[in-house]
Amino acid sequence: MTTHIIGAGMAGLAAACTLAEAGERVILHESAKAAGGRCRSYFDPHLNCRIDNGNHLLLSGNTAAMAFLKRIGTQDTLAGPKTPDFPFADIQTGKRWTLRINPGRLPWWIFAPSRRVPHTRAADYLALLKLRTAKPNDLVHDLLGHTGALYKNLLEPLAIAALNTMPDIASAAPLKTVIAETIERGGAHSIPRFPAIGLSESFVDPALAYLASKGAEIRLGSRVTAIEPGQKTILAVPPWIAQEILPGLAAPDEFEAIANLHFVHRLAPGEAGFWGLIGGTAEWAFAKGDILSVTISAANRVAEIPNEELAAKVWSDLAAAFGLPAAIPAYRVVREKRATFAATPAQLVKRPKTRTANPLVMLAGDWTDTGLPATIEGAIRSGNAAALAILGKDLV
Repeated sequence: MTTHIIGAGMAGLAAACTLAEAGERVILHESAKAAGGRCRSYFDPHLNCRIDNGNHLLLSGNTAAMAFLKRIGTQDTLAGPKTPDFPFADIQTGKRWTLRINPGRLPWWIFAPSRRVPHTRAADYLALLKLRTAKPNDLVHDLLGHTGALYKNLLEPLAIAALNTMPDIASAAPLKTVIAETIERGGAHSIPRFPAIGLSESFVDPALAYLASKGAEIRLGSRVTAIEPGQKTILAVPPWIAQEILPGLAAPDEFEAIANLHFVHRLAPGEAGFWGLIGGTAEWAFAKGDILSVTISAANRVAEIPNEELAAKVWSDLAAAFGLPAAIPAYRVVREKRATFAATPAQLVKRPKTRTANPLVMLAGDWTDTGLPATIEGAIRSGNAAALAILGKDLV
């Protein structure tokens, strides 16, 4: 029996690959002309080069993402440092420093001033233990906001990037899961990774080739508005689309934006190829060949700032951090207005499970109840879970 997968973002691609590997017949539908959703690359005629629609930093502890890349044969296409090092640049002071987590599970790095966040003490890191018992109603700032330099220079930007929601309203529960699966397991699970060339080259195009090799049918530009009775289906679409197809479905309905700015400027990649930015508008900067790309998470706060003004503001930060010329180079601003659901306590309870009232219809997407924030890792896990449910092998 054929399984129809509606949506070819990361959740849909993961579901399709899992089913195809199991020998199932798959038809993958995507309303857009290209697969990948928010995780893709494209040619920008203004910049005259390929860019990613957004920046996605993975960690070696993202087990589902790494397994997905291994399945499609692209695990060697990721770049990043070979060790769990995270360089930071302080916009206000001009200082640079690097967080260096030791490989083993015992976190002795917090006792080494040269490895930890500047102006912090080893005792400050005990605050992270509060995350272990965090409940959905516990807010990030309420739990961790008292830790001074540790919060300002690490925990706050980490939370904003991971949750795509400002810490004063964001639930600490999804952040707890992220920390537990990476930093708490040691540096070997915390090595930063990102596509060496582009998102499509690592995640999307090879997945489509893998599916084609398994006999899957891929229908791009194919919009599905209803599910045929008796049809095995995985809905891997945004929540508002899923609610159109399945009226009455409870799902998150408040969203946060992400803004990415791509500047035509070649910057030496340094030791890692990226930097965390402290005290500026954006949280992360990536040196990608001729492009210097930055990400503003929880970007509802900059929604009303015109592109020209936002680009000038961000470039001023980059110039201060890296000693760049004041003149703004050619750039592209890419805004995703509903990039992720808002990771607030009120929205977490609206995340649906994989199974629906129809035993033949499953849900997939980073907005479903994965326990993780809306990330590539969460999307892939949701797709795997939906595929296993279709196969009658639900994850425990």
